[in-house]
Amino acid sequence: MSIKIDMLRCFTMVATHGSLSDAADVLGRTPSAVSMMLKQFEDHVGSALFETARKSRLTPIGELILAEARREVAHFENTVSVIEGLSRAELGYLRLAVTPSVATTVLPAVIFKFTERHPNVQIDLRDMDSGTIARELDRERADIGIGSFVQVEGMRRTELFSDAFGVVCRKDHPLADNWDQLDWRTMGDHRIIANGLCKQITDPDFAPILARSHLMVPSTASLLGLVRQGVGITVLPRLAVAKLLDEFAFLPLRDVTTRRTVHLMSRSQNLLMPAARAFLRLVTEMKRDGSLNLDPEIQQN
Repeated sequence: MSIKIDMLRCFTMVATHGSLSDAADVLGRTPSAVSMMLKQFEDHVGSALFETARKSRLTPIGELILAEARREVAHFENTVSVIEGLSRAELGYLRLAVTPSVATTVLPAVIFKFTERHPNVQIDLRDMDSGTIARELDRERADIGIGSFVQVEGMRRTELFSDAFGVVCRKDHPLADNWDQLDWRTMGDHRIIANGLCKQITDPDFAPILARSHLMVPSTASLLGLVRQGVGITVLPRLAVAKLLDEFAFLPLRDVTTRRTVHLMSRSQNLLMPAARAFLRLVTEMKRDGSLNLDPEIQQN
């Protein structure tokens, strides 16, 4: 018979308390069951572990085995604690890949609440464009992605919200004076700084405007830095500048129906770590109760 962790736990309790009955109370077993398990352990060792039947004094080999048994029991109990913590999302890690606008506006409130509930979960948060996020999910280098995605086989995609595109410029830009009359055809010869999200705009009148752009900037931070400097204007979804409207003007466009749709995407729930499943549940909960901290102009679906 091989040594079992219950044998070690039984032995250490008897040695600690000095009696079968006290050890039985701690272990939640009968004294006879504890005595039988202790006998099995001694038979396996091939030597008595206590000097007397009262179990008050250990033999020399019993002293040596007790030190090893305590270490093994402590290691086992720590392992069980870690496993249970992982299963309850109290421990573990969470890898998030999100677009910059989501990272700076929507996610802080979610992360705040998540870390309150799961303070020991390690979070790896990276912001990147939607195409890169999809690749990271496919390569299993991210657990959850938030961005604009097409449906991908084997992935679970949930629509989170949508926001309208508009012209983003400095507040002192001439376009800001008559923005309520603004459409693609009235934008004139203003210099357009293109970005990756421009590809989502399908309005036919936007194509020639995008074609004459000679500046393409994927990074939202760099893009807004150029707009701030007066290099040109750009087109972004509302969320990208929702927290910056004291500095930039966001000009809605007349008769433009194209919207940017943002999704949550991950593998099937049963393939995710408990921490990732807990994060998805939290986002769903916050979306339902309206605490995602979205701009009123942004539509939740």
